[in-house]
Amino acid sequence: MRRPDGESADFDAFYTGTARRVLLHVYAVCGDLGDAQDITQEAYARAWQQWPKVSGYDSPEQWVRKVAWNLAANRWRGLRRRLAAHIRLGPPGDAAAGPSPERVAVVAALQRLPEAQRQTIAMHYLLDMSVQEISASAGVPAGTVKARLSRARAALALLLSDVEVSDVA
Repeated sequence: MRRPDGESADFDAFYTGTARRVLLHVYAVCGDLGDAQDITQEAYARAWQQWPKVSGYDSPEQWVRKVAWNLAANRWRGLRRRLAAHIRLGPPGDAAAGPSPERVAVVAALQRLPEAQRQTIAMHYLLDMSVQEISASAGVPAGTVKARLSRARAALALLLSDVEVSDVA
C-alpha cells in the first residue's frame, strides 16, 4: 500500500519509538519470543493498514498493544487445540530442547494470574510504565492499578517460592 511520504515517515518514527516496548509486553503475555515477534509484527502491520485512523488516536501504541493482546489470546486458543491433538495423537517424533526451568516457572506463574494482573505486571515491569501511565492506558483508576500490582506481586511470590506455605507455618 503506497502512502504519502509524510505518512510513511510518521509511521516509521512511531514504529521505531514503540516496537521494543510492545514486543516486551507481548513476550510477557505469551512467554515465547518467536511468537511475540510474530504477533508484534502482525499488530504493526494492522496499524499500518489503518494508519490514517490509528495515528489520530491519543495513544496509537495502546491500540497496537490491544491488537497484539487479542492476537496473543487467539494463539493461546490455538495452542489449546494443538495440545488436545497432542494428547490424542501423541508427541511428534523429534522434540526440540525446551526452555530453562526458571523460564517455565515464571511463564507458568504469570499464566496463573488473572488477565488484568498479568497485563498490569507486564506494563509495569517490562514496558517500564508508571502507575499513572498504566491507569491512562487501561482506563482504570490509579488505585486499581496499585491494587493489581500488589495482588500480582503477592501471587507471584507464592507461585515462585521454593518453600511450601505449610512449611512456613
